[in-house]
Amino acid sequence: MSGPDHQELTPEAGWFDYVPSRQPRLIPPIVLAYIGDAIYEVAVRQYLISKPNLKPHQLHRQATGMVSAKAQSRIVTALEPVLTDEEKDVVRQGRNAKSGSIPKNADVLEYRHATAFESLIGYLYYSEQLDRMRELIGMGIEYMEQNQHAK
Repeated sequence: MSGPDHQELTPEAGWFDYVPSRQPRLIPPIVLAYIGDAIYEVAVRQYLISKPNLKPHQLHRQATGMVSAKAQSRIVTALEPVLTDEEKDVVRQGRNAKSGSIPKNADVLEYRHATAFESLIGYLYYSEQLDRMRELIGMGIEYMEQNQHAK
């Protein structure tokens, strides 16, 4: 998007002026997952709103399907071949992080892989790699759209 009413998000700006208290590599994976989850949810919602003729119930249903632990687990597995070594390291740390609880609608393995995906998104956000973050989120959304009927 461009135009007088739209400012391009730049890596220097981030979304907000609140700088994390530590360097991205020193932020615990669960904390990276915390912000990564929110960023990915906003991306999915923005994507769905860009599609025509969706009603609020449909938006919610489709968003839920794309942001679930099962979906995020599938996405991170699909992205594995295109990740850099640094990104794979962040994913590994996120997958191995202990969160304390598992949601009732996900098994432990799916939840850990989802946490790994969210950690990666959070890491890319805080390390100001926003183009790469958008690229991987876009690939994940595209993967989910192409495989939406696979269980």
